[in-house]
Amino acid sequence: MTHSSKTPARTAAAPQTGTSRREFLNLSGTAALLAAAKTALPSGAFAQGAGPEVKGTRLGYIALTDAAPLIIAKEKGLYTKYGLPDMDIAKQASWGATRDNMALGFKNNGIDGGHILRPKTHLYSTGKVMQNGQPLPMYTLLNLNEDGQAISVSNEYKDLNVQKDASPLKQAFERKKAAGKELTAAMTFPGGTHDLWIRYWLAAGGIDPDTDIKVIVVPPPQMVANMKVGTMDCFCVGEPWNEQLVNQNIGYSALTTGELWFRHPEKILGMRADFVDANPKATQAILMAVMEAQIWADKMENRQELAEIVGKRQWFNVPTGDINKRLLGDINYGNGREAKGTNLYMKFWGEGGATSYPWKSLDTWFVTENIRWGKFEPTIDIKALVDKTNRADLWREAAKTLGVAGAPTADSRGVETFFDGMKFDPAAPLDYLRALKIKRVA
Repeated sequence: MTHSSKTPARTAAAPQTGTSRREFLNLSGTAALLAAAKTALPSGAFAQGAGPEVKGTRLGYIALTDAAPLIIAKEKGLYTKYGLPDMDIAKQASWGATRDNMALGFKNNGIDGGHILRPKTHLYSTGKVMQNGQPLPMYTLLNLNEDGQAISVSNEYKDLNVQKDASPLKQAFERKKAAGKELTAAMTFPGGTHDLWIRYWLAAGGIDPDTDIKVIVVPPPQMVANMKVGTMDCFCVGEPWNEQLVNQNIGYSALTTGELWFRHPEKILGMRADFVDANPKATQAILMAVMEAQIWADKMENRQELAEIVGKRQWFNVPTGDINKRLLGDINYGNGREAKGTNLYMKFWGEGGATSYPWKSLDTWFVTENIRWGKFEPTIDIKALVDKTNRADLWREAAKTLGVAGAPTADSRGVETFFDGMKFDPAAPLDYLRALKIKRVA
């Protein structure tokens, strides 16, 4: 069941011709985008053909800060600007609900795409997490954000002051288990980003996430309430829920995920392949609207307004104070530890759109890591799956229309380095897999 934003999709307040010059300058922040608007706006070359094939569709989102570009594009009238006045941005109850509504599609009162965990494109397309194992072909269109998640620990372990090194929890977990108590680590969806972050962190500390603790699924907005009643020992989720946990003094953040892997990819704009294939112009319009929203969201001077917008009742229904600090890189970990002005804030765009660009090498890591934990067979053709689902070509086309300078053109971001010294070479993913100590594959 989806719950739409308070403003109906068909009554977008922004004029279809776009924003004023002053607003547009503030929104884009680049002269290149302003110059490109002549071709991108409905009065230009973009509209000389028939324009988008549809007036809009429905995109889903979870109440997480990294959904902001989809919401900002709605609030700032950007979908309307690009010829899609009927876009509906609809809240989903959980990642499981997102999956089920994606399987339905907009024509059956579901969704055609939205804010999803990056590995979901692979998990949906192969049918691994779908009902009856039925594949749902999907495309990754852009990366919504980097960093901005965290792994938090119950106040039960306050005296350990756990940080990047999870090993202090190993003995504490063993003692608790010996006393006959259940140990749980919560994440948001099997095989999703939060599942992989918490598994990586625990395993790096010598804790096997499949045998030493029970990994469970909890929807993001329910994480804090569950920690409060003592049903979990640690969790991994996006913001604003870690910050809210600290503000309510229920637990503390051991680390932000940017400390685990700096500039790691996180959520994406993913869409059903059938929608994209049938509506190439509408897809380009959606991409341009969301990319322009990413550019706006990436500016630090817009972060407070961003927090105020997404915190509204019709979007997250969360106090601005639970959102804004970590967006600025001010991390109150709880447990007496604070860090101000860090580079661990959420990134939305990056230089030349490097954050937004869907690097195929990053998809390669997600598939490899899901082989590690048994979600995919070791024999799966990683490159074929990535090539089939990653539409970096469509991103590049949208960036060209927007006049983005210095946009990426390659498929690989190169070798990635994790906090424990492990390196991932996307050209040799199986070498990485062999080097890992705790895993489900030989």
